[in-house]
Amino acid sequence: MGFEEMYTEYFSTVYSYVLALSHDKSLAEELTQETFFKALRRIDSYKQGTNVKAWLCQIAKNLFIDHSRREGKLTGLDEALTEQLQPDLCPGIEDAVCDKDLSMRIHMILHKMEEPYKEVFSLRVFGELSFAEIGEIFDKSDGWARVTYFRATKKIREEIGNEY
Repeated sequence: MGFEEMYTEYFSTVYSYVLALSHDKSLAEELTQETFFKALRRIDSYKQGTNVKAWLCQIAKNLFIDHSRREGKLTGLDEALTEQLQPDLCPGIEDAVCDKDLSMRIHMILHKMEEPYKEVFSLRVFGELSFAEIGEIFDKSDGWARVTYFRATKKIREEIGNEY
């Protein structure tokens, strides 16, 4: 896959991911562009056969963390952005994101949610990544990603009740 093809295919995914992390459109645009610039410079470090989307999202995540540290926005809890540990037993939560009012409530809950739950949920719902891809980003298993996503959706459900 050529770089231009990669850019065209994955730009919106990376942008959505960074937007979910930052909640800032201009920062998401800036970091997405920076992600692809860095990917272009380091294309030789990309291991053929690995997941391109996961590689790009990992670059974007690192850029977001670096930006947040420079801005002094990471707390000690946030710096532990990688934690640990099954099935996608949460049907309906993705549909709830489509309802504007409920979506706003979910975003507010996510904003306060601790890592890695916030990021795993965002990657799955907004970034539309598979559990295997999410596990790859965190250097964990897809089972870990499933459990973390399940726990995140459980926390969201507890906060909003069964309104959806």
